Amino acid sequence: MGSESNSTLLAAKELDAYLVYLRAERNASPYTIRNYGDDVRGFLQFVATEGVESLSAVDRALLRRYLAWLNRSGYVRSSIARKLTEVRSFFRFLVRENVLAGNPLLLVTSPKVEKRLPNFLTVTEMIALLGSPNTSTPPGLRDRTILELLYASGLRVSEIVSLTLNMLSLEGREIRVRGKGSKDRVVLMGLPAQGMLRTYLRNGRPKLLGESQSSYLFVNRYGGRLSTRRVQAIVEASAKQAGITKEVTPHVLRHSFATHLLDGGADLRVVQELLGHANLNTTQVYTHVTQTQARKVYMAAHPRARRGLGTAGGEQDRT
Repeated sequence: MGSESNSTLLAAKELDAYLVYLRAERNASPYTIRNYGDDVRGFLQFVATEGVESLSAVDRALLRRYLAWLNRSGYVRSSIARKLTEVRSFFRFLVRENVLAGNPLLLVTSPKVEKRLPNFLTVTEMIALLGSPNTSTPPGLRDRTILELLYASGLRVSEIVSLTLNMLSLEGREIRVRGKGSKDRVVLMGLPAQGMLRTYLRNGRPKLLGESQSSYLFVNRYGGRLSTRRVQAIVEASAKQAGITKEVTPHVLRHSFATHLLDGGADLRVVQELLGHANLNTTQVYTHVTQTQARKVYMAAHPRARRGLGTAGGEQDRT
């Protein structure tokens, strides 16, 4: 127990400096900083239980024991890979700051993670979802507008609850968004979203605000800022009302936005810009979705895509 305390204290200063670096130089979000801090702290605690008293003593063998311990503890491969990435980033920082001479994690490979294709709604399902809120009430107007913007602009749920009135350009059908890493980007909206926004601002938001004042675009019935949890509940309730049985979250609408854009012929880099992805590889997963969807359509629709049709062992061609 004593060795754990000493090791944790030994690395506390370095960890604090690393978190400041993430915030000041990498513009990391509070969510990212908290996650990195928790995971690196957990690794340092493991190091302590192994009796290692100096970060310079960390080697590949210790890292392999750490990965094995995570596996025994029930962590899935994606979580283990994420933790290793975060610890590796911490050690790169230590080398950069000359705390360590080299990075012992360079040759440690991450566990292979099976890529999961993002869930998305079909166009028919999206139309049903958008039509589910009761727009004769102020909350219903707000909910419909939220759904329209999530789908029309590909916004993250954290971004939509942070929207303020001065971010909107209704005439230009644009919204300036502060996204991940405090990076600004401009997202677009179509005529339906623009129309719903105008109606909400005229007939919905003032009634929700009452005597209250707020700069936030979407407010609750008390006039306060809408929470991410509440937006998630709105999306789930709207999907249920629309008769959609699959799980629907705000992020599924973001996936649907990207998938439908690519299905419609949009350039991948344009979609990357609209989504606010720093890396094109993150956006490329949607090309796999569209390829999978294209295969399903082909297999269902083309007369020679299945056995039993055509001239080879099936019906004869008639000319």
